[in-house]
Amino acid sequence: MADENRDRPEPIGFQDLARRAMLRDLDQMSRRMLLKHGGRFATAAALFAAGLPLSAAAQDATPAAPAVALPEITSIPDNLKGSGEVTVASYGGTFQDAQREAYFKPFEQLSGIKVNEAEGPDTAKVKAMVDTGNIEWDVAEFDRAGVINLEKKGDYWEEIDYSLFDTANIDQERMFKYSIDMLPYAQIIGYRTDVFAQGPQGWKDFWDTTNFPGPRTMISGNGGLYPFLEAALIADGVSPQELYPLDIDRAFDSLSKIRDSVVKFWDAGAVPAQMLTDKEAVMAVIWNGRMKALMDQGVPVAIQWNEGAFLTDVWAIPKGAPNKDNAQKFAAFITMAIPQARLSKLIPYGSVNNKSIDYMTPEEIKGLLTSPDIKSKLFTFNSQWWADNLDTVLDKWNEWILG
Repeated sequence: MADENRDRPEPIGFQDLARRAMLRDLDQMSRRMLLKHGGRFATAAALFAAGLPLSAAAQDATPAAPAVALPEITSIPDNLKGSGEVTVASYGGTFQDAQREAYFKPFEQLSGIKVNEAEGPDTAKVKAMVDTGNIEWDVAEFDRAGVINLEKKGDYWEEIDYSLFDTANIDQERMFKYSIDMLPYAQIIGYRTDVFAQGPQGWKDFWDTTNFPGPRTMISGNGGLYPFLEAALIADGVSPQELYPLDIDRAFDSLSKIRDSVVKFWDAGAVPAQMLTDKEAVMAVIWNGRMKALMDQGVPVAIQWNEGAFLTDVWAIPKGAPNKDNAQKFAAFITMAIPQARLSKLIPYGSVNNKSIDYMTPEEIKGLLTSPDIKSKLFTFNSQWWADNLDTVLDKWNEWILG
């Protein structure tokens, strides 16, 4: 939570952010990872493609372009141009690297508005910021359930100004009063193919430590994240089509059965990717884009889409954000067709703008989780149920994780 006596931090530019990310990631990266990869990734381009932080030497060099050819954005509507700055909070790691190339840099260049980056969006932090008047973010990425949950507690969000948005190409069900859909993604099973010749077929196998032995890592209920109760219930015999309303007690009872094999409940998306890479976990609950980055690096891992969750994150603007007008322009820009296509090319999350597929190849479209072959294997996360029950679940989580 924000300290009400703390001064607002200085804005973070791209170069400062890169240096901070380098120091943070080097601190988190194991010595084994450094020895394994230190000699392989000699250039900034290779490091970016691998999703690893830039070395000090690489930062001093001229930045290399992303390995993926991205459609150019040559102009933007005049009503998205401006001056000043906007502070954007997202989830770090390879994902935020991709957002920087797809969204942040072109928006800054074309709009005239400086983008400052932050990490770790959490609606509990938004509540503290608004309550104390110390609002550090102008716009941030959240699961919609968290936004709805905070709506119930007071006036914590700015209304979205849809006069700025490409509403002709965004479905009505993606546009809400206090948030706008921006990123379909999947929460799935990732596993090491050098450990399992025949990988897990679903959550029952994830829970089956006899036939699929080895350490696991799973998502936690900390840092704005939610424990994966749906996976626990499916492992316990509930059909994915009959999950909601979730039986909370049954889900935690099921989590207790796998707990001893979970070496870490993670609260940052980079963690399960690193653990799979280092073989500290042989199976993980992980986001599909993080898995694709590992596969591109040559890590022996694979995705199991069966019984995964289909989710969509949103942009939302904290009430009283100091640069709320620029936040509106930023959110409108990144939901345009080309920025959405740029992100999907860099990391295979879906798009909320229906015209983005015009800027992608058939092969790229086929690899998105929004393609029929993949989406048919997923169940849809029920944001409204989570919004209504979030406090109860997190109270239960805090009790369970300490038990």
